[in-house]
Amino acid sequence: MPLFHLPARPAPHRRVPDLAYAANERPPVSALWVLALQHAATAMAFIAYVLVTARLAGLSRADTQTMVALTLLAMALTTAMQAWGGRWGAGVLVVNIPSAMMITLAASLLGAYGLGAMAPAALVHGLVSLAMVPLVRRTRPLFPPPVVGTVICMAGVALVAGSIQRALGLTPGQWSVDAASAAVAGVTLAGIVGLSVWGRRLRLMALLLAMAAGVAVAALLGRLEGTQALSDAALLALPELAAPRWHLQGDVLLAVALVAILSQLDTLGSVIMLDKMEDADWRRADMAAIGRGIQANGVGNLLMGLLGALPTSTSSANIALAYATRSTARAIGLAVAALLALAAFLPKLTLALTLVPEPVLGAVGLYAAGYLMVSGMQLTVSRAIDSRVLFAVGLSLSAGLAVMQMPQLAQQAPEGLRFLLGNGFVVAGVLVIALNLLFRLGVAQRARQALHAPAEELHGEITNFVETRGAAWGARRDVVQRAAMAALEAAEAILASPAPAGTDARRLSAIRGQFDEFNLDIELLHSGAPLRLGGGQAQLPDPAALLDGADDSAIDAALAPLSGQLLHYLADRVSTGASAGQSFVRLHFEH
Repeated sequence: MPLFHLPARPAPHRRVPDLAYAANERPPVSALWVLALQHAATAMAFIAYVLVTARLAGLSRADTQTMVALTLLAMALTTAMQAWGGRWGAGVLVVNIPSAMMITLAASLLGAYGLGAMAPAALVHGLVSLAMVPLVRRTRPLFPPPVVGTVICMAGVALVAGSIQRALGLTPGQWSVDAASAAVAGVTLAGIVGLSVWGRRLRLMALLLAMAAGVAVAALLGRLEGTQALSDAALLALPELAAPRWHLQGDVLLAVALVAILSQLDTLGSVIMLDKMEDADWRRADMAAIGRGIQANGVGNLLMGLLGALPTSTSSANIALAYATRSTARAIGLAVAALLALAAFLPKLTLALTLVPEPVLGAVGLYAAGYLMVSGMQLTVSRAIDSRVLFAVGLSLSAGLAVMQMPQLAQQAPEGLRFLLGNGFVVAGVLVIALNLLFRLGVAQRARQALHAPAEELHGEITNFVETRGAAWGARRDVVQRAAMAALEAAEAILASPAPAGTDARRLSAIRGQFDEFNLDIELLHSGAPLRLGGGQAQLPDPAALLDGADDSAIDAALAPLSGQLLHYLADRVSTGASAGQSFVRLHFEH
């Protein structure tokens, strides 16, 4: 009997068939802890971000250990809230790790003011995150799939350079490949890919086994360093707390606020990715769940950051692990949180996990980078694309890549903004949001076009209208394609249907469209009496009778009921009627 019951979470429209364990399912105990151990080990490997920050800031060993332990507790708290769901989190398997975007800024703060400087930074970071929660539903136009997909793609691109350097043993100014590092990374990456693709049951442990193999190869090659320090670490210890330091400059706090906003955009993308893994018929972002996910991050970072923890963000590597193991059960997240909390009080274990060789982390980063880039591109092109989206996405990616390749550009910016403008992920994220808002100005969500072309040219006019307006509105590509096919079928049904006695033949006069993110409606206006379309099963005509002396009018009359059936298949709802002296066929599509 389970010890706890997770709050209910809406089930997906259609479960992805190859999922091993979905969000609301509870894996067997053995599988649960194996999966949790993989996630916890992956997340704790990114404690390296804390160590890098502490090294750049020149913190003492005692302060570094304190910051590591408190950050682990922050990771445990936010991960547990996300998995629990209900009022406190998104209700998905999102694991938090130290925020990579905070490394440079946190290092400068810690170097100038000591460990206590994290308190005001965490206060601003947490309050900005919480302020975004009630605005999430209203900010849907800010974050359509192309925007989120661009951010996810850039998050993957941002991982490439550092991962390659770790994997190949490269250092600044030294471009010769270290053979031992490349061997360790190669074994690790080959293990991840091989077990994920062909491992069958072992794919549940793909990342953990591959990392273990990489560590073993590193030990055989004499590249496992720092093991002597394990004997000096205590077995069990409570982390010390740092006294807050509240004297920070306004431009620094503004920079922290901007990082907090972009971090929550990462949360948005992570929740969407988990939802897409769950639902084979995924259509749009669950903004309520995203709001709760942002709330969990804000509360966790606020509480633990005041004590000295580095702010956390969602882990793309753990999302890649969930994808590789095909397991998104929320119970795994709670088990991960328990392991992370336990590790915070075990200095020997914490130190051992931070000794994972750099080439192993590089291989994991490359796997995560590839997954994020492909997932981001898929999300971007899931909507119909017009010139606005093309420029918004293309220019943002170009700007982000330019900053990554030419970091000297940021040195010309004001000092308080240099770290922001020197981060390609930040630049691309801010720019794609701004360009999306700019290009959406003046885009009406209703459109009408008169139809005056001859019957043989109506096909092109109707198709161009639906596809052009659908792209401008940002409708999903598959819905636009169905709408175009349904509009063409409706037009043929109108023109082919016999007119009632004493009335003129029906003629198309205009096509109208309307979109509001949740619904797409296409209307064909025509003269004459409203069309009658059957919604039930049409009775198929006898082919022999039609071919045996039947004229064209008889064939058209016999096939007319099939148009109604086809329209009801293509559209979610079909209706006919008359308004303002014109008849119409209205096609409704759920979006």
